[in-house]
Amino acid sequence: MPIEKKPLKGVLGKLVVTKEGKRLGMVKDITFETRTGELIQLVLKDPTPYTRNLDLEISSNKEVLVPYNTIIAIGDFIVVSEEDLL
Repeated sequence: MPIEKKPLKGVLGKLVVTKEGKRLGMVKDITFETRTGELIQLVLKDPTPYTRNLDLEISSNKEVLVPYNTIIAIGDFIVVSEEDLL
């Protein structure tokens, strides 16, 4: 199911939650493949203690990275599938 295109500024600062409602943090930035424009990861700011217990990739700047392919929906929040994070 393709996610409809949204402007980047509409995603930055949004709360990221699991479909079960657990908060992961806020979107600080998005990483993407410059050649293709394919989105790769969400960079979180203010990760919650719950997020730190997940085995997510950490950037060289110690920022938590959420794989873009785990996103289920983008609305008032960004909803991700927790099973796909594990």
